[in-house]
Order: sequence, then C-alpha cells, then structure tokens
Amino acid sequence: MNYSCHLCVLVLLPALCHCQDSFTPSRATFYGSPDCYGTSTGACGFGEYGRTVNDGYVTGVSRLYRNGSGCGACYQVRCTKPQCTGDGANVVVTDYGEGDRTDFILSPRAYAKMAQPDDYQTKQLFAYGVVDVEFRRVPCRYSGYNLMFKVHEHSRNPYYLAIIILYVGGTNDITAMEYWQTSMQEDCQEWKSMRRVYGAVFDTQTPPSGCVNLRFQVRGSHGATWVQPKNPLPGDWKAGAAYDSQIQLD
Repeated sequence: MNYSCHLCVLVLLPALCHCQDSFTPSRATFYGSPDCYGTSTGACGFGEYGRTVNDGYVTGVSRLYRNGSGCGACYQVRCTKPQCTGDGANVVVTDYGEGDRTDFILSPRAYAKMAQPDDYQTKQLFAYGVVDVEFRRVPCRYSGYNLMFKVHEHSRNPYYLAIIILYVGGTNDITAMEYWQTSMQEDCQEWKSMRRVYGAVFDTQTPPSGCVNLRFQVRGSHGATWVQPKNPLPGDWKAGAAYDSQIQLD
C-alpha cells in the first residue's frame, strides 16, 4: 500500500469510561437464528461482523437505534424472572427491530445468557417469549482491536465510497464522518460531510482521487470530538477491505 500521501494528525481524546450506573426497566425478546448467533443482514450494515462480534452476544433495538448512531453501543441486559442471573448479558447493538413493547430483540445466545446455567431454566426462559428486563449502557471492550474502518462491499473505486465503522470502544457513538477535499486551486480545501446512508454506513458519490483522509465525530460522556486516523485510506482502496485507524477509544 502507498502511504506517501499526506498523513493526518491523531487527535487524542480524553478517556471516555463513563457508564450508566442505574438500570432502566424495559422488555426483551429474541429472534430466530440457525446457529444462535447474530445476523449478517442487520440494519447497522455490519455484515459478518454483526453476526459474530462479541461472540454473537448481539441485539436489535428500537428507540436505542437513534437513526443509526446507536449502532455498536454496548448494554448490560438482565431479566427479572426467577430463572435469570444477576449479571444477565452484555450485548452489542447490530440491528434495528421492534417487538411487543420491547427495547431489545436479542440473539438466541444473548437471550440464553440471561438465564441460570441450567438447561431447564433456559428452556423456561425461552418459553416466555418476552420478558421484563432492566438495562444500562456499558463500555465496549475489544481486546487487541483498534477502531477499524471498512470499505463497504458496494463501493467502487474511484466512483463511489462507503465506509463502515467497527470496534468502537468505550461508551462512544460515531455521529458524523467527513473526508478532506482538495481542489485544483490551493485556496479551496475543506472537510466535506459524508452521508449516513443507514446504520453505521457513511458514503460519498464523489470520493477524492488518491489517498482519502477521513475523520470521525465521536460523541461520549464528555461531548463531541473529531478524531483522525494516523494514515489515510490508501488510493488503491478495495471494496470489502478493513483498515486499522490506530485509534483506541476508551
């Protein structure tokens, strides 16, 4: 890969380790899955990552989806039935879904994780179909992974570029994305907004030629901050390829 293009400067963020201490009451159900993991066709646009991230302990949400900015958020969800544990399940938002007055539509693995480690108790929990739960936002932890940006499979170099953000650590949301546009005139250089297509997918139909400098707006407990990867997206970017931002969000 050619990294001879202009290198961006990494903007350091303060540690964003705040989590919601109190639990909020709600309801949860589960969706069908042949292997009990997530789905690769979720509304966040994560693809296979959305099926297997967090070992398949994932969920679809309704109001917590927040027009896609809630994609990738982590929650502790625990049910209040006698068959349930006190810890419940820590899940990652990978999809949108509405149920019977539910905030969470869990993967079968995540739903089963809320039950006592006993087959009979687990079967009873699944028999309810919908259960009362309580939840709180918790930091996402991805050991060994920095924030990654993946080129969506529908991208076509150099005509169309769509980006998906993966491994967003801490209690942070990606609320916007921009790319650096340089014109033939040196006095016309600016950050240009990318469109949130859906979920965690941002795109532009006019990507710049050569290396693409990106930056992300991260919103956490301390407000919104722009961060930039150390290296730009290389000019020979490929659809489906993932690139390490070298940014670690806490």
